[in-house]
Amino acid sequence: MLNWANRFSIFCLLDNHQYLPIPIGIEKPAFECLLGAGCKKNIVATAGNAFSELKKFSNKNNSWLFGHFGYDLKNEVEQLQSGNFDGIDFPDLHFFEPEIVLQLNNDGLVIYTDLDAGKIFTEINNSIADEYSETKKSTAIHSRFTKQEYIASVERLREHILRGDCYEINFCQEFFADNAVISPLVVYQNLSAASPNPFSALYKLNDKYCICASPERYLQKTGSTIISQPMKGTSRRSIADAQTDILNMQYLINSEKEKSENVMVVDLVRNDLSKVCEKGSVKVKELFGVYSFPQVHQMISTVCGTVKDGTDWVDIIRATFPMGSMTGAPKKRVMQLIEQYEKTKRGLYSGTVGYVKPNRDFDFNVVIRSVLYNSTRNYLSYQAGSAITYNSNATDEYNECLLKVAALSTALQ
Repeated sequence: MLNWANRFSIFCLLDNHQYLPIPIGIEKPAFECLLGAGCKKNIVATAGNAFSELKKFSNKNNSWLFGHFGYDLKNEVEQLQSGNFDGIDFPDLHFFEPEIVLQLNNDGLVIYTDLDAGKIFTEINNSIADEYSETKKSTAIHSRFTKQEYIASVERLREHILRGDCYEINFCQEFFADNAVISPLVVYQNLSAASPNPFSALYKLNDKYCICASPERYLQKTGSTIISQPMKGTSRRSIADAQTDILNMQYLINSEKEKSENVMVVDLVRNDLSKVCEKGSVKVKELFGVYSFPQVHQMISTVCGTVKDGTDWVDIIRATFPMGSMTGAPKKRVMQLIEQYEKTKRGLYSGTVGYVKPNRDFDFNVVIRSVLYNSTRNYLSYQAGSAITYNSNATDEYNECLLKVAALSTALQ
């Protein structure tokens, strides 16, 4: 499917890799992966009036939509600014109505299209991979922060927390290569092999790519029910040593520090969902669930609510964006501090990629554990962050960032 889709200038693959176990209260996905390819119509918008423009676009096109919300839509939600460097240059918002939607299930392929579905199926089966046997230029990875600079920044953020400016802040750093030529499809396949995660994606927008192995859901709507699954709390996997692996999981289950990080974000999400949900309907379905992924154990909580009648799906996103797990609390103040202390514009990183069905149900991930690539500039970037609280140890937080990008480095090799 990907070999076939690569002929299009715009496509979006969403893949759950048949991930198990499914967190409590979450139904097993109805499909293995979903691919929107080709572009009938699309919308590109910049923070300012992006949400209202998307609402107009959506109301005119009662069809499948695929696309993204970039982190810097915060500037529209909270009247903030972004002035940091951006080497990738994804627009703040982009959605497209695909020419073809492929839904791969365990028992077959469903094709939604106005074109000849039989011909498309034949083309997919006959597709072969392009030859990408070599990387043409060096992909030596650099960091925007030295270890000492990162530690110093964390210490200054702890001072902000001590003064009462905030309680918790998601602080990120960028790793980059500015002379890289890669095959996004090969890197995605490598990343899928190294780190198969339930909210993975390969998203192409002309010369820009998001190669994503996200374990985190931002928001799902099914009928009148919305579900958010904030992820906060991380410990290392030890695949080769089962006893150590269990101990690492037990640390996460019992750690007051990790649970305090998680519960602060859960409270923030509950507050966000209450803006668009029926009074009293917002519930925590699971608190402090610990789930295992290829490189890490993660603490995930599940928050759900019943959407008020007549609420547009775009308004649900606007009320809850950016997601609390990638900001902190209180949300507006920490986003100001993020802009002050980080060196790179986040762009699509810590935004979201996903799909909207014709009935306006939707599912969106959190763009983390992702390689972003601009093939015109030969610029490659991936970011990683962690939750900073007053009890944080700066060296431990730095090492957590390195742990989170380990699979990305492997995929690029």
